Amino acid sequence: MPKIETKKQVVQEIEQKLQDAMLVVFTDYRGINVDEMTNLRNKLRAPGVEYKILKNTLTEFALSNTGHSDIVPYISGPNAVLFSNTDPVEPTKAIYEFIKQYKKLEVKVAILQGQMLTADKVKSLADLPPRDALLAQVLGTMQAPITSFVRVLNANITGLVRVLDQIKDQKAS
Repeated sequence: MPKIETKKQVVQEIEQKLQDAMLVVFTDYRGINVDEMTNLRNKLRAPGVEYKILKNTLTEFALSNTGHSDIVPYISGPNAVLFSNTDPVEPTKAIYEFIKQYKKLEVKVAILQGQMLTADKVKSLADLPPRDALLAQVLGTMQAPITSFVRVLNANITGLVRVLDQIKDQKAS
């Protein structure tokens, strides 16, 4: 296969990954040795998560073709790209844990469900609690008014029972 056809195929693969991914994070991996990169990839090993080093020119073509040309100025230099098709929080947590441990990786920019995120917003995303904890918080917030209402209704009935019990005790004595 001619070289240009191979490059076109790679661009199409990147475009497909950009369209399928819920989260795409571009990182600068300068200074990371093979063992550290292997360690990071092991942390990111989950279904639907992929961390690849991509050629900038091919990535720029794919970004432009998918409508993300605003990201192109952010991806100069060496890039490793994280694609997550499922959970956007856990992979970002793993990246920032790696950054704390080795102080070598740098987050450049990200795409979350088609929207560009700066490195600061990606850090905020990593600071979120896990999805299950967020769902529990929402559920607790939704249940609080209902629980309070039930307590109020129960208080009236309890008060009535106490009054009737006191009247019974007075009549018995």
